[in-house]
Amino acid sequence: MRHLDEKYQDLLKDILNNGVEKEDRTGTGTLSVFGEQFRHKMSDGFPLLTTKKMAWKTMVTELLWFLRGDTNIKYLVDNGCNIWNGDAYKAYCEKLEAHYSEGGDLATYEEFIEMIKEHDDFAEVWGELGPIYGKQWRDWDGLDQIANLIEELKTNPDSRRLMVSAWNVGDLPKMALPPCHYGFQCYVRDGKYLSLMWNQRSVDTFLGLPFNIASYGLLLELIAKEVDMIPDELIGNLGDVHLYSNHLDQAREQCTRVPFELSELVINDEFWNPDTSFLDQIEHIQPDDFYIKKYQSHARIKAPLSN
Repeated sequence: MRHLDEKYQDLLKDILNNGVEKEDRTGTGTLSVFGEQFRHKMSDGFPLLTTKKMAWKTMVTELLWFLRGDTNIKYLVDNGCNIWNGDAYKAYCEKLEAHYSEGGDLATYEEFIEMIKEHDDFAEVWGELGPIYGKQWRDWDGLDQIANLIEELKTNPDSRRLMVSAWNVGDLPKMALPPCHYGFQCYVRDGKYLSLMWNQRSVDTFLGLPFNIASYGLLLELIAKEVDMIPDELIGNLGDVHLYSNHLDQAREQCTRVPFELSELVINDEFWNPDTSFLDQIEHIQPDDFYIKKYQSHARIKAPLSN
């Protein structure tokens, strides 16, 4: 079976060789292909890429943020995760530009983030991204989809309705950014092997996809732990799979790198209450409770984020 990194490199090469030029909302421009699938057996190792160093804690922090049902960047900023800052700042600027059209200054990006850190009242208003992932996962019109999924896995594991969706059409206009990965489905084999398949409409292949793979891998591990099953296969169904025009050289560089062996996920649950679901104690679970044992990788490859 091909290595996780080799599958990812194949996807990069497909876009570089066969992608069509497309415009996008950010104005950056992309090379794009449509309709790809990514598969990984969890028994081969945790799906964290090795052909570039991954920001592990940043990814874990974002997933815990989703699972907390949080939609405000305050938690992310306080934990050193900055991947949603640009979306929050863009929304802030758009809302206040009309107010300052006759004079006055908006906060710079740096000032904005500092105010998020230091002023709770400011963060409560301007750190809010609307009803994005966490809201839909944990409170879709009062329905906790993650809790329901876990209960169904325990009581009806052969169900074909083991699904969670973030694509709430009525809420899309209120979101700072509509969901890119918009839903996932679970599947149980032989009563004990748990697989997870996520669906993604828009795939920033160089920066975003490696995060998505690892994030859903961790989510699969967490759900499997909660329902006492064995993580089996991780599958991604990918729609518009693209490389931004300012990521092409970086993608070519990553394609030249030889992968290292995949590592193992370690969950430090020493302080978790064994009699309580992880959702009930999610407010107390920390990003540092998760680490990758003996992670070996090539150096980071820097690339700009398009908002």
